[in-house]
Amino acid sequence: MRSVWLLGCALGVSMALGEASDCRLWYRRPAANWTEALPVGNGHMGAMVFGGAPECRIQFNEHTVWTGFPRSYAHTNAVAALPEIRRLLFAGKQREAEELAMRDFMSVPLRQEKYQPCGDLFVALDGVASVTDYERQLGLAEGVHAVTFSAGGVRYTQETFASHPAKVLVHRVAADRPGALACTVRLTSPHKEVSVRTGPDGKIVLTGRVQADGVAFEVRAVVRASGAKAKVEAQADRVAVSGADAAEVLWTAATNVKAWNALGGDPATACAKTLKRAAKEPFEKLRAEHVADHGALFGRASIILPRTAASERPTDERLAAFRAADDPAFAALVFQYGRYLLIGCSREDGQPANLQGIWNDSLTPPWDSKYTCNINTEMNYWPAEVGGLSECHEALFHALDELMASGRITAREHYGAEGWVLHHNFDLWRGTAPINHANHGIWVTGSGWLALHLWEHYLFTQDKKFLRDHAWPVMREAARFYSQFLVEDPVTHTLVSTPSNSPEQGGLVAGPTMDHQIIRSLFKACVEASAVLDQDGAFAKTLQGQIGRIAPNKVGKYGQLQEWMEDKDDPKNQHRHVSHLWGVYPGCDITWKETPELFAAARQSLIYRGDAATGWSMGWKVNLWARFLDGDHAYLILSNLLVPLGTVKGAGGMYPNLFDAHPPFQIDGNFGAAAGVAEMLVQSHLRDAEGRTIIHLLPALPKVWKDGSFRGLRARGGFVVDAEWRDGRLVRAELASEKGGSAVIKAGDREEAVVIQKGQPLRWE
Repeated sequence: MRSVWLLGCALGVSMALGEASDCRLWYRRPAANWTEALPVGNGHMGAMVFGGAPECRIQFNEHTVWTGFPRSYAHTNAVAALPEIRRLLFAGKQREAEELAMRDFMSVPLRQEKYQPCGDLFVALDGVASVTDYERQLGLAEGVHAVTFSAGGVRYTQETFASHPAKVLVHRVAADRPGALACTVRLTSPHKEVSVRTGPDGKIVLTGRVQADGVAFEVRAVVRASGAKAKVEAQADRVAVSGADAAEVLWTAATNVKAWNALGGDPATACAKTLKRAAKEPFEKLRAEHVADHGALFGRASIILPRTAASERPTDERLAAFRAADDPAFAALVFQYGRYLLIGCSREDGQPANLQGIWNDSLTPPWDSKYTCNINTEMNYWPAEVGGLSECHEALFHALDELMASGRITAREHYGAEGWVLHHNFDLWRGTAPINHANHGIWVTGSGWLALHLWEHYLFTQDKKFLRDHAWPVMREAARFYSQFLVEDPVTHTLVSTPSNSPEQGGLVAGPTMDHQIIRSLFKACVEASAVLDQDGAFAKTLQGQIGRIAPNKVGKYGQLQEWMEDKDDPKNQHRHVSHLWGVYPGCDITWKETPELFAAARQSLIYRGDAATGWSMGWKVNLWARFLDGDHAYLILSNLLVPLGTVKGAGGMYPNLFDAHPPFQIDGNFGAAAGVAEMLVQSHLRDAEGRTIIHLLPALPKVWKDGSFRGLRARGGFVVDAEWRDGRLVRAELASEKGGSAVIKAGDREEAVVIQKGQPLRWE
């Protein structure tokens, strides 16, 4: 291979495939249920569009509608029980330790709160009995849901989107015959304490309360119509439109949540202000601003895989036929859908993506649709950096600032330690104490894992100001907790994490492998960050001294990577959680380059766990097999995921709207799959002896992706990468950097050190 400079050229590999990026979900009938409806979102509100005719239902959420109220979940003076819990665990008395922990160490109250639906908007067309030529689609590149159909000699068009600039949801219905449109618009909510009123100029106001001492909310809508004879009339609980060419509904929602630790906000004023500002703009401008805002993020990256006849089918038919069809482009669609969902549910001024992103229609959602931090919350953000969506990480980073405040109390009351800690769940009120049950709730490395997301953001962006002002305080204080929390194992005399567990099995133990991988990785990141910033050198020296004392990864009697300190793994255990493989992915504690023996043992562990699993677990396994440089096995797992639920025995799959089926719906599988597709095409977690990022191109390319290209994927070190391949071999690549830097490019057996100048993309072929 040879490298040449491309001076003054724009980044972007020529897409010789002649194929458009796969960026559309489409169907020939309306959604019959929630997992057939299609999502739109702006980080503040999310909506599921059913696309029905003659009545369209749009179920929607507001990001702060939760049960509960601000509180501290910490168990006062739980630390008094800590020495005895540890003694019992070291003595092998797990049951007694769990009983003591349940009595004296758990969160108060024991369970956290639930994310809630907000309401439903219904738009019913008058005089429409049956429809023909129906089609609905979700355009991922524009972020617009569209429906077209004919009825009574009239062609109807509906468009729905969630505008982040305007902070409103927008629905428009138009008829191709002047004055032919008549419809009614109404708002409802599943909550008990709800009232609806209408007002002049097409206003509808819904007010509600989740519980007496908790969240109150308001939804405010305006209906407007166009056409020479158009009329808008307010009725008792709805608004009627008649004689119109088109009608539009703009609506927004707000709550009394002022902050994670305070109520008292004024949702009525917030809604009125937002809607007044949005209602000044014509539909065309609202749509154009939304498309520009969404496209500025979505358009940064694409993957092109060949389209075939199978690619032209409606999405539900395409999903059903995928395993038997020749449809490589379906994986590109799943990658882009994951990016689309992240843009919709995680923007800088909203809550982070929860177990269902921002979309939920149930008052009692699975696992409360909160934040599970032993894999699921983190998996939601795996495609953020590599997929060119760094800004979507900001909602999580803001939550980490709040969790640090709550976690300081938990660290003090439960462990007598400085710094901050988060266990395996949090909610809107930023609970950080161990919940539910000691055998899985006392898991201490949620804070360590999430703090490493800040470090990853720095590695991808090279933003030193972000590292100094935002990442370092959170990372440092998380590490400070673990520095004081680790204790010496009486047998091995290594430092171990206890009490804790190996998610999601094994009960309360001393020294789970996953904990040690996370803590060791956090300490190493803090040492490096301290050097980059030239801050807190003494603390970094303390961490450096502890790194070598943390219990190491071990190979067991079955050739597996041990999940615990003891060699007690069952090779027949096919549990969905592969906790001890964290060090392979998303971590890099174990790599093919630096720790080949452990790498082989980790691979053996994954083989033992099998290929069938729940949706999110398969998302994780795709990434793991990619890190094991086995593209065909990664694609096998991806193929097990990209099928209708129930296709693969004992495994998850996808619903017709391509939501991940755990089952039930969990959005993390969508994000894991998207990250996995990218991980098969580019990896950048390794460095050479001089500290340069190794950008590994096509490290796990499956045989079925014979030809293809990608544009705009990100690599650590601050690089943007484009590439094209033919017959499974790299044809050319382009790399660019906003800051400039050196790297090592690897493709197959070839490696080359390069220097990429700021603003001067490098072509490599």
